[in-house]
Amino acid sequence: MDIYLFLIFLAACFAAGTTGAVFPTGPWYQALNKPTWTPPNWVFPVAWTSIYLLIAFAGARIAPLSGNAYAMAFWGLQIALNTLWTPMFFGLRRLRGSLPVMAGLWIAVLGCTITSFQLDLWAGLAFVPYMIWVTIAAALSVEMARLNPDQVPIKPSEL
Repeated sequence: MDIYLFLIFLAACFAAGTTGAVFPTGPWYQALNKPTWTPPNWVFPVAWTSIYLLIAFAGARIAPLSGNAYAMAFWGLQIALNTLWTPMFFGLRRLRGSLPVMAGLWIAVLGCTITSFQLDLWAGLAFVPYMIWVTIAAALSVEMARLNPDQVPIKPSEL
């Protein structure tokens, strides 16, 4: 694995992750009705840090391989949608509006997982925790939207 490729993919991951710092959960999130199975707050940064390290590893493994076009396209799509979801959900507080982004993210991560497995076993395995986590996050997002139907979104001009 090329360490420079890994660092480039890791930079993309942590750039996406900065949206969590820009749009923190705060009191608004704490006041929402949440399903009983919502993970404790400390789980999220641990999970995301681990996932970002794993998918940077996967990206670095598949980037130099021939026949990687779909894998790289899915990798780019998943990191873009990953970056978009946090501002939609936490920034604009669009619980329902974030669901199409989450659906696209889930599909992109599935695409990454499948195409990575086709190219490299270790890269495919590295995407499995992300696939599990994004499935939990999608279910959590749907439940949060269902449990908080009166949540008023913020207009971009109010940010």
